[in-house]
Amino acid sequence: MGVVAADEPAALLGQGGCVLMLRHAQTEPGIGDPPEFKLGVCGTQRNLSAAGKQSAVRMGQWFKARGLQPQAVLTSAWCRCVDTANLAFGKSQLWAPLNSVFGDRLPLPDQTAALRQALAQLPAGQFQVWVSHQTNVTALVGQFLTMGEGVVLGRDAKVLARVTFDQAAGDGRSAA
Repeated sequence: MGVVAADEPAALLGQGGCVLMLRHAQTEPGIGDPPEFKLGVCGTQRNLSAAGKQSAVRMGQWFKARGLQPQAVLTSAWCRCVDTANLAFGKSQLWAPLNSVFGDRLPLPDQTAALRQALAQLPAGQFQVWVSHQTNVTALVGQFLTMGEGVVLGRDAKVLARVTFDQAAGDGRSAA
């Protein structure tokens, strides 16, 4: 992948008809969730670290600095995703196709199909942000994202740009 202009993702989002699919921001160490995990009970889940919370805020600053407002912010029900979305955008809506399948991959084909269908129906001139998990991103686009990284997707689920939100609000780097 070659490095492209830092504002290419912003230009693509500004044109609309696309989605920024994010992997949630940095979490506390671990893989998956603890055995006592309960959806909706954040204390039983692997949550954002302090650095992850700061990163999510920087994501929101990146959007504000560019005057970009998503038409919708959809998220997995896992607290690390909800917190990423809410810290960055101040709002989110739960959407089951973005939920983690780490421990149970059985629903993955149906979820991936739902994501592809939603992409195909995106309105022109608007963009959405989807916050999800590595397994879901990989199933949809075949790429592994680090925590806090995202891909701009066209209606055909093609990756148009890849963006990492770094230390400063103005420093979103892209690779395509």
